[in-house]
Amino acid sequence: MAHDLLVRNGMLIDGTGAPQRRADLAIRGGRIVAIGDLAGEAATRTLDAEGALVTPGFVDLHSHYDGQVSWDADLLPSSAHGTTTVVMGSCGVGFAPCRTEDRDALIALMEGVEDIPGSALAEGMRWGWETFPQYLDALDSAPHTIDFAAHVPHDALRVFVMGERGIRGEVATDDDIAAMRDELRSGLEAGAVGFSTGRSDNHRSRSGASTPAADVGARELIGLARAFDGLEHGVLQAVSDFDMAAGRDRFDAEYDLLEAMAAAAPGHALSISLMQRDQDTEQWRRILARAESATARGLVTRVQVAPRGIGVILGLEATFHPFIGYPSYKRIAHLPVAERAAQLREPAFRAQLLSEKSEKVAGDGSSVPPLADILLSMIDLIAFRIFRLGEQPNYEPTPEQSLGATAARRGVKALEEILDAMLENDGRELLYFPVYNYCNLNFDAVREMLMHPLALPGLADGGAHVGTICDASFPTFLLSHWCRDRATGRIPVERAVQMLSSDTARHLGMHDRGELRVGLRGDLNVIDFDGLRLFRPRLVADLPAGGKRLLQPVSGYRATVVAGTLIAENDALTGLRPGRLVRMGRR
Repeated sequence: MAHDLLVRNGMLIDGTGAPQRRADLAIRGGRIVAIGDLAGEAATRTLDAEGALVTPGFVDLHSHYDGQVSWDADLLPSSAHGTTTVVMGSCGVGFAPCRTEDRDALIALMEGVEDIPGSALAEGMRWGWETFPQYLDALDSAPHTIDFAAHVPHDALRVFVMGERGIRGEVATDDDIAAMRDELRSGLEAGAVGFSTGRSDNHRSRSGASTPAADVGARELIGLARAFDGLEHGVLQAVSDFDMAAGRDRFDAEYDLLEAMAAAAPGHALSISLMQRDQDTEQWRRILARAESATARGLVTRVQVAPRGIGVILGLEATFHPFIGYPSYKRIAHLPVAERAAQLREPAFRAQLLSEKSEKVAGDGSSVPPLADILLSMIDLIAFRIFRLGEQPNYEPTPEQSLGATAARRGVKALEEILDAMLENDGRELLYFPVYNYCNLNFDAVREMLMHPLALPGLADGGAHVGTICDASFPTFLLSHWCRDRATGRIPVERAVQMLSSDTARHLGMHDRGELRVGLRGDLNVIDFDGLRLFRPRLVADLPAGGKRLLQPVSGYRATVVAGTLIAENDALTGLRPGRLVRMGRR
């Protein structure tokens, strides 16, 4: 019998961490049916992988396509970077469950927390559900380019059961918790991958209010975690600041709360976002110590780690830049980019702007987190962490390449150098500001986090922060920077592929993917490892209602295959859509 797809002559990296080896691979009926020397065997389609790596498709466990998935079959940018399965509903935010009268509230929440234009969500969302099982059914009815799975998000649960009381963050009654637990349970039984909750002060709704579940206590979290009783599948996911400003004692109290939630769902792993923060540069080590201790006691805890700086892209076209709070700039903020750039070049206007100080951009109904005002007040210092992005971005630049350093060499103020850089490329230049993971102006701490036995590559946020980041390119960066380009501390490519595929799939309980093995799904990448490149993100107006988002061009993916179907070839999508909802717990 002829195979559907035959991949010949590649260097196979199977996702287990084993050394790469030369082998052919055959797929039939969406599954891998043979690996080895398959010379002479026939196939409907043959790919020549000579000189390339053949890897499993990547599994991204942290995205925010909850709204986009209802109108966009392609799930860009993730599908352009070797990802064949994404998990959405992260950080406690999402669009199900949702009553009709609460749709605007959840859109406002997602717009503020994840920087997705509310107008795009309002116009693009294909509503057709209230309960979480109905949401999964609605999504399952349409084909997509890649596979996707969903957490039941805590904020949506609260609003669904408590309405305005939930939005205001009021304490849930026992009846409220029971009703939320019932809906969570029904979502899990319908195939949800798990439950997510968000407790970060940096997450704000469009109005500037805290997220509904940001301050809930242990009673609610424990009550919800009991929805996992008797289920063989399901994970918990949490993001928290761990109340750094309040000191070490508060850190332990916050971690105790998350640990109590995990303890109420024995056998179901918890993952926590991990990053190096300037406010407490060693906090990440304390999180790891607590995670190690919990795991040793049987409360399996993993940490989600970004492979590079977590920050923002700045520019006149982007959502943020250092001048957004300046009075003179606010008077022209409504103008098209070219007109703004012309005004900013005008000597009198420029002099006035540079003489001013930023007004507050957070609070008073703004979704901008309070951290932004702190950073803007320290702009002369922060300039030493802002860099020109470049056509082929360097995400680990040296201190000497910062705009603060170039300003000092030129003998000008840091703000003047930042303004000049933003005005390059006809006012469309982009700047890179790593807010987290760059405290020491290198990625040494990132490497230590990534290589920890409890680490999972995550936090790519595909579908979110559309005007400030394009971190869905994390898989490409992990392979190109950490496995090939970095001068020191390189990660073996076999280990990086294992992290991106098998490690994430196994954590989620997806045992049908993540490795190249006979019987598993035919999800794979054919990668020109030497030619793998990221290019400057570009702003594209392809969201509903004319909304814009950043997409990042890439080269080096000769092919990406989902269930045996070629969904991308030579860095371009083919238009084929074999992707479907992954329902957990279903045989």
